[in-house]
Parts: sequence; structure tokens; C-alpha cells
Amino acid sequence: MPQVSIAPTRTNLIRLKKELRFAKEGYEILDRKREALTGELVRVAKEADSLQKEVWAMLATAYDAMEKARLVMGSDHVEWAALAVNKTVDVHLRLRGIMGVAIPQIEARGEPPKLLYSPGDTAAALDEASNAFREVLVRIPQLSMLTAAVWRLANELKKTQRRVNALQHIFIPNYQHQIEFIVSSLEEREREETFRLKWLKTKMTKQAQAA
Repeated sequence: MPQVSIAPTRTNLIRLKKELRFAKEGYEILDRKREALTGELVRVAKEADSLQKEVWAMLATAYDAMEKARLVMGSDHVEWAALAVNKTVDVHLRLRGIMGVAIPQIEARGEPPKLLYSPGDTAAALDEASNAFREVLVRIPQLSMLTAAVWRLANELKKTQRRVNALQHIFIPNYQHQIEFIVSSLEEREREETFRLKWLKTKMTKQAQAA
């Protein structure tokens, strides 16, 4: 048990009881926040994992189709067709708060046009690759938002867990130990004072009887 270096006074006892009450209230608030963050993190992480797998599958399809187009049309022809694409998704970013955490909200507006090159001198594989990459571009903003949310929620959960542990295992036990020490010291002091008063009373009684 750690050694206590605090004056055993009633003033300190009142102050420590008040600080202990605040520490317990803070622990309850942070514990609820921890549970809420854990639930939100699990939900967002599952959504991000599902979308990431979907995007990886689309990218695999897109690159396979691109490789086929390069074999059929040649690399130069594919690059010239790619130069015709000059539009993409318009992305807008804003923030919203979840349990004190700033989570990015990404809104993608518009989408790349379906066909910006002449289909007459291109292969079907190029059209397949173009459509696949187009779908990837539409989903990437959502994936970026979910990934950023996972990291921010995880960091906030880690900080909250450290604070909960500090309150639960350090601050609250220390306050309780200090309060117990002061209460014990005050009770001992009262017993000593009671004994001293009884001794004085007995002495005064004996003196009165002798007189």
C-alpha cells in the first residue's frame, strides 16, 4: 500500500471526498464513451472492410481488362484513349462529431463519363477496364471516409481507455486510500482525546475526594 503524505485534517477529508466523487463521475462518463466508441468502431470497421474488399475486386478486374486491352490494341493506343478522359469525381469534405471525434464526411458528386473515346478503333477489353475503373472512382471517396473514421475512432478509443484505466487503477484507489488514512487518523485522535478526558476526569475526581 503506498505511503500517504497528507495532513489528516477534516478540511483535507472533505476535499478528498469531493475529488473522489468527481473522479467516479468522470470514470462513469468515460466508460460510457468507451462503450459507445467501441460499438461505432466495430460498425465502421466492418463497413470499411467490406467496401475495401469490393474495391480490391474491382481493381483486379480493371487491371486484368487493361492488360487484355494492351495486348490487343498495344500500349500506345491504350494511352491515347486514356488521354481522352479529363473529368473525374467532384469531392466535397466536411466534418461531423461523434463522441468528440471529428469524422470526415466525404460527398462525391458527379461521375466520370462512360465513354470519351471513339469505340470504333478500341477493343471490348478497354471498355470493360474503363467501366471498372469508373466504378472504383465512385467508391474510393466512401472508402477513404470510412478508413479515416476507423483510424480516428481507434485513436480516440485508445486515449479514452488510458484515461479510464488511470481513473480506475490509480486515481480512485489513491483517493480512497488517502480518505481511509485520514478517517483512521481522526478516529485514533478522537480515541486518544476521549481517553485523555476520562483520565483527567478520574484524576480530578480523586483529587476532589482526597480534599
